[in-house]
Amino acid sequence: MQINPWSSAQYQDYNRLREQFGIQELTSDLWQDLPEPPYFFRRGIVFGHRDFHRIAHAAMHDEPWALMTGLMPSGRMHLGHKMVLDQILYYQAIGADVFIAVADIEAYATRGYSIEEAERLAIEEYITNYIALGLEPCTIYFQSRNSDVKDLGYLLGRKTNLSEVNAIYGFEGATNMAHVLSPLIQAGDILHPQLEQHGGARPVLVPVGVDQDPHIRFTRGVANAHRIYNVTTTKDDTVAVFVKPDSNVTRLLDLAEQTTAALGYTSERNDAYKALYLDDATPDDIDAVDLALAGQEQQQGGYGFVAPASTYHRFMTGITGGKMSSSKPESAIFLTDTPEEARKKIMSAKTGGAVSLEEHKKHGGTPEQCVLYELFLYHLIDSDADLEQIYRDCRAGDQLCGACKKRAAELMTTFLEHLHEKRTEARENLNRYISL
Repeated sequence: MQINPWSSAQYQDYNRLREQFGIQELTSDLWQDLPEPPYFFRRGIVFGHRDFHRIAHAAMHDEPWALMTGLMPSGRMHLGHKMVLDQILYYQAIGADVFIAVADIEAYATRGYSIEEAERLAIEEYITNYIALGLEPCTIYFQSRNSDVKDLGYLLGRKTNLSEVNAIYGFEGATNMAHVLSPLIQAGDILHPQLEQHGGARPVLVPVGVDQDPHIRFTRGVANAHRIYNVTTTKDDTVAVFVKPDSNVTRLLDLAEQTTAALGYTSERNDAYKALYLDDATPDDIDAVDLALAGQEQQQGGYGFVAPASTYHRFMTGITGGKMSSSKPESAIFLTDTPEEARKKIMSAKTGGAVSLEEHKKHGGTPEQCVLYELFLYHLIDSDADLEQIYRDCRAGDQLCGACKKRAAELMTTFLEHLHEKRTEARENLNRYISL
């Protein structure tokens, strides 16, 4: 099974994706203690993760952490894109240092847009809507203008190779070289918040759809390849610190010994194995040891990147079924649609109703296959109790599709009218977010 971050494929077998690519299930114990757990956790929209426990720990203990995300300016912003913004807004509210990359280089390399076209779309369609929906000032940048990102992407390439990139992304002989290089720019995006001038070594969360997991896997591999220390457990669950380079082993073990002692751990040292074994540490202590050593690496002139954490959300179904896509206007409700345009799309939306009114009342509907129910689930209904009532009434045949369409259209009209007002105000504040 291949995941292509630039395709329009729709992925629905999330369990298979988790199993094949090592994505962990996001269970409630990981998020239930966060402040006011948001709908995308409570309703299972975010279904998987890598290392989210590090983010939750940092957020709940008021420790430094960052959120890194990007937007691809290759079409109009629709409700599927808003789902990512909802996550950004929540994490910003609980303490994330937010970085947002405008992927204009990637749009040029993979979608055929000029840098100028990508910038215009990013400002008019995305950044303006982000501000209108509540984003507070943060770091928003264009890839093409950010030397730190581009330089880092180039330098990171030294510890990867074409075979690895091809295995992850499935590039072929006809793939243009700008496209081939774009994963390195993505890695520069994801890792640069940990450069010392941008905040230093710390946990960084990247919330994505599962189609973007190749970028996460690639970047985590690159981050680990540039580490000096590897913190892991042995077969008997002893926490061990291994020195990766073959030179300066004695000095590096000395530094590791000092760093872990400052954390309160005693240790046994084995220079022959380039290892330090922590006597009183448990596997639960690995993250703290790893973070402290990452900071030490940066003091010694290394990168000291903590492998980025990630979460994975389900995709919204398009209005007509299939994937919601900017390239298929009939499949999406855009944030710049008029209420009337949105209403027409909703009234023609694919539903989970039975083939006839009689059958629907007798056997009930299938909300799991209903676009209207997804609109309620993802965007329009705040109350979990109200949403559950809609679900039960549909399954029982008491809730008719026409009534759901009317309610969805009314709620969408209210949302779009309010957003239109906020967008006017947002345009006046763009210079607080980006350099124009």
